[in-house]
Amino acid sequence: MKDSQTIIGKAPALKSLLRNVQIIAPTGVNVLITGETGTGKELIAATLQKNSLRSDEVFITLNCVALPESLIESELFGYCKGAFTGADTDKQGIFAAADGGTLFLDEINSLPVTIQSKLLRFIESGEYSPVGSVKTLKSDVRIIAATNTNLDEKVNAGAFRRDLYFRLSVVPLQLPPLRDRPKDIELLLNHFMRYFANKYAVKTPVICKEVLDILKRHPWPGNVRELRNFCESLIILRIREIIEVKDIPSGHLEIINETGFVYCFKLPESGIVWPELEANLIQQAMAKTNGKLKEASQLLGISKDTLCYRIKKYGL
Repeated sequence: MKDSQTIIGKAPALKSLLRNVQIIAPTGVNVLITGETGTGKELIAATLQKNSLRSDEVFITLNCVALPESLIESELFGYCKGAFTGADTDKQGIFAAADGGTLFLDEINSLPVTIQSKLLRFIESGEYSPVGSVKTLKSDVRIIAATNTNLDEKVNAGAFRRDLYFRLSVVPLQLPPLRDRPKDIELLLNHFMRYFANKYAVKTPVICKEVLDILKRHPWPGNVRELRNFCESLIILRIREIIEVKDIPSGHLEIINETGFVYCFKLPESGIVWPELEANLIQQAMAKTNGKLKEASQLLGISKDTLCYRIKKYGL
């Protein structure tokens, strides 16, 4: 089972995105993938390449934030002997190596402005010049870019070229965060638990309902990557065949701290005034989500319509 090649989920937003991926993949147009860290942007890029007319050609990934500014230009375009100290021989760049194939530029938002203009030239003409050379070379490369930041804001701030943004985002794809896919959490949990159980040659444990309910309420700020790491921790540190709250690894205790209060509530001997408690919980949920009804309803485990009705009922 290869989890790195599998996209799991039935959320409408994800299914819509995957339909667009299938339509876009064979066209060869440039694509900009946006989404929070851990949502699976590289996986979408790989899916685009796999279903493209370039599927049998090279697929190269470059994380733009991983290289210092001084090295990015020579990494992309290559260099000639003597171009700078230490350049003892000619070196082929990524654009030459990716000729005929696909280049995935991850965290494109980190690309220095000085390099952005040269990337724009390449996208428009397929031409580039190695560092230290006046010779113009050509290469046929499909560009897929990804960012976890708002490029519109960077464009307005002058940190990203507007013309490059438009050329990269011929077709934009936005990955939804995991918190907007609550029904997919159980699917992903089952998938990753089976995957890691198989990887470490152990029996797949069962997650009890209490733990499952807690996990469904967790906002997963690290998205699918965070959930994947959580499942691997459970498999490695597993104590019993049924995972209970006490079995959650210490490195993930914030999951209990954030959501476990629901299961720690004890009914007072004197009882409670239900309308007051319900109204208070609604006020807390609305405060936590800055008044966003959809998110507040998800926190409370009720529908948006039900929440609206109760807000009116209690005059909140």
